[in-house]
This record gives sequence, C-alpha cells and structure tokens, in this order.
Amino acid sequence: MIPLLNKSYVLNHPATGVSGSHFAFPEKVLQFGTGVLLRGLVDYLIDKANKQGIFEGRVVIVKSTPGAVSEFTDQDNLYTTHIKGIAGGKLVNSSLINASISRVLQSNAEWQEVLKTVHQSTLQIIISNTTEVGIQYVEENILQGVPASYPGKLLAVLWERFQHFKGAAGTGMVIVPTELVVNNGQLLREIIGQLATFNQLPAAFMTWLDTENHFCNSLVDRIVPGKPHNLAELEEKAGYTDKLWIDVEPFLLWAIEGNEQVKSILSFHQADPRMLITPSITPYREQKLRILNGSHTVSVPLAYLSGLNTVHECMEDPYMKAFFQTVVLKEILPTIADIGPQVAAFAQDVLDRFANPFIAHKLLSITFQESSKMNARNVQTFCRYYAGQQQLPAKMCLGFAAMLLFLKPVKQETGKYYGKRGEEWYVINDDNAAVFAAYWEQVTLTDETTIGAMVAGICSNTRLWEEDLSKLPGFTAAVTTHLLGMLQQGVTAYTAGYSKV
Repeated sequence: MIPLLNKSYVLNHPATGVSGSHFAFPEKVLQFGTGVLLRGLVDYLIDKANKQGIFEGRVVIVKSTPGAVSEFTDQDNLYTTHIKGIAGGKLVNSSLINASISRVLQSNAEWQEVLKTVHQSTLQIIISNTTEVGIQYVEENILQGVPASYPGKLLAVLWERFQHFKGAAGTGMVIVPTELVVNNGQLLREIIGQLATFNQLPAAFMTWLDTENHFCNSLVDRIVPGKPHNLAELEEKAGYTDKLWIDVEPFLLWAIEGNEQVKSILSFHQADPRMLITPSITPYREQKLRILNGSHTVSVPLAYLSGLNTVHECMEDPYMKAFFQTVVLKEILPTIADIGPQVAAFAQDVLDRFANPFIAHKLLSITFQESSKMNARNVQTFCRYYAGQQQLPAKMCLGFAAMLLFLKPVKQETGKYYGKRGEEWYVINDDNAAVFAAYWEQVTLTDETTIGAMVAGICSNTRLWEEDLSKLPGFTAAVTTHLLGMLQQGVTAYTAGYSKV
C-alpha cells in the first residue's frame, strides 16, 4: 500500500528536500484562503525561500468556506507542487513537496484561534485570495461572533492585534491582497476604514491603522489547474498518496507595490526574481493586459472560427502559431512604453504559456465578454501602433474582423444569442450581443456596401469603444475587406489566401 504524504514520510526520505528544521520555523504569515492559486504561487515562493535559508517562516491559513480541514491535517499540511509546461522553449516537468504551511484553521469553528495568531510578534504579513467578490463592503458588527465578510474578518484581526500590543510602534502588518481587482490594496484599505468607522473603533486605532500598516496593491499571474486527471499514476511514481497535489505552470509573476520596509518584511522575494516589490505595479498590469490578455482577445475568435478549440491547438496549428507570434512580438510589444529586457522576456513567456501542452484552455471560455475585452485590452494598442508605425497592425485588424463575425447571431432563443461554426451552435456570451445583432440585421452578407456601412457604424460607436476607430486611417476599410472575404470564402480559405496577413 502506498503511504500517505506526511511529516513522517518526508523525514524518512531526505531526497524530498524537507527536513525537521522546516517544521520548526515560526509563523510569519496569516493567509486567508486555501485555494490552489495561493498554494501554487504565494506558498510556493515562501517554501522556496525557506529551503534557501532566506525567510524561515511558515504560513497559518484561515479557511473561511464550510467543511473540515482534515485533508491538510492528515498530511501535516504538506503537499506536492508539480510544475508542468514550457519555459524557454523547453518542456518542464518537475515536482517538489511544499512544507510552508503550519496550520489550517476553520474560521467558524476556530475563530478564537484565528484571533490569537496575531498575538505572535513574528507574524507580520497577511495575504488573501477571496475572489474579486471577497473585497466588498458589508456593514456588520465585527466584535460579535465571526464576521461574514473578508474585510470584516481582517478588521477583527487587526483590532485584536492593536489591542494585544496596545498600539505600539512596529506592531503593524503588511497586508497584500491577491484578488484580481485593480488597486486591490487601496480598495481593501478604504473598506477597512469605512467598516472601522461603522464599528466606532477609537481614533487611536485609526491612527495605528494608517501609520503602522501597509496595504499593498498587487498583481498575481500563474495558471494553477489544481489536481491532475492522472493523479493515481503520478502518486504511484512518486511513492506516496497526496490529496492536496496541485499542478502549476512554470511561469509566475507577483508584483507588489511597496517601499523598503515592505521589501524587508517580505524577504522571501529574494528567492525568485519573478516576485517584484516596486513603487508602482502599473507597468506590470499594463504588460499583462496588453500582451497576454490582449493577444488572447484579438486572436481567439479567428482561431475558434477556423475550427480550433484550445489555445494549445492554436500553437500546434502553423497559421495560428504564426498569427499569435506576430500579434505578440510585432504588433503589441512595440506599443508598450519603455520596452526593456523584462517586458521582452514577458512576451516570450506568454508564447511559451500558450504552447503549454498540459493546459486545455478553451477558446470559447476566452470569448466571454469579447467586445468589452477588445475595448479594454486592444483599442489603445490599435491607436498606439498607428501613431508609432504610421500603418495598421495587419493581423490585429483581421482579428477585429473575426470578432465581428464571431458576434454575428444566427438565432435567438430564451433571451440568448447563438452563433454557428459549421454545424455547431455556440452561445454568444457578451453583454453587447443585442447591439451587434441589430447591426447584423441591416446587412446583406455578400454586399460590400452594406458590410462597409455596418463596419463603419460599429467602429464609430463610442459606446462600444473608448476611441472612434473609424477615425483611424484605413481601419474601417481593412476590417471591411477581411470581414467580406471571410463571409464569401470561409474563414480558413480566406486566411490561407491572404498573403499579406
């Protein structure tokens, strides 16, 4: 029988890289959330630093969702991180055992224990990932029972810290939310202040909150699929069973806004240059939005209408692989301000991530809210490219036309619009679906005049786009040509014959 991964197992197997000293490190981090992103990114970096003798601290986790924590306790909070994918153009397939977690506390059942964690002077860091919905203001009394919201729990913890140390200097916390919300640290601080006022907490606490604590904006990026489908096979090879096993891609980025004091407290950043502590994370948010998200948005409708179903399939298809490469490296990258080695490396990393054979990223899921994503991620890229090059980004223009074709409804049922690829129906999950349906109703499919009028109307619609794209020289004409060609010849035939793209 294969043994369970636990403390006894690793101490009897030195090759795991986990020693007795790793279990003796003090608790330095309070983490809200047991999810795979935190375990695959934050806890991965802490474990990496511990094994390099840098941070030497452990993580106590608060589980706010219902259910027991026995999966963690049964394994002494150990779990496998399996890194699979492409990095530097080469296949990566390696695994490690993470020993960074000391305890997992269930918030409803063990709330007093959660509060006691911040009595430790060594504990100076609070991390969270409670989904975007988690950072919301909920008017509640945080002094009676267990607060329902994450900000409520956080305020209760900070109030407990303040009372225990009597508001002394140097007793504040570095608080880093990882929820995918712009300016997440700033937003969380505003909610905490509002909630503290509602709870009538004293002025001394409000001063301590401002002067002793750091709420840091942060940006995280790593795909963590979680448990693999072939877990039994992997456990057989590893020699132990692991209910907490997670797969992660090789790439990671964690950018945090902070000063030198924050950098000193988050010393585990020294273990990996991909964890960045900087005065502003705006450039990193910009590069992710434009290069990674933008290339997805402008390429995926074309790929899907060409008969492909996942991002990896795109990178196996010669035409779409070349399309992605040109969009990323030649059309989007030149529009990023202050291109340096880090940004260029990020662009190459993006292409490696797209080529990861272990992640089946479905194209249809990426098309969710396609038009609003096109506006947020690519409209400025079109404008910047033209301003810098005095010409249009050819492949992105084709991608924009493919988006219009993807948003062409063929039928409407139960309030939903459907498009069609061959004999397959797909739901158009876009809040602007009705707007595009109204444009398409005015069109004769093979008539250049009506197609051109529709494209001109869409491009000039500043309710859809933050810029009037019809004013971009040649844009409307290029999109019209592509759209008419795909309608007349079919997507695959048109792209194969369009030599200039």
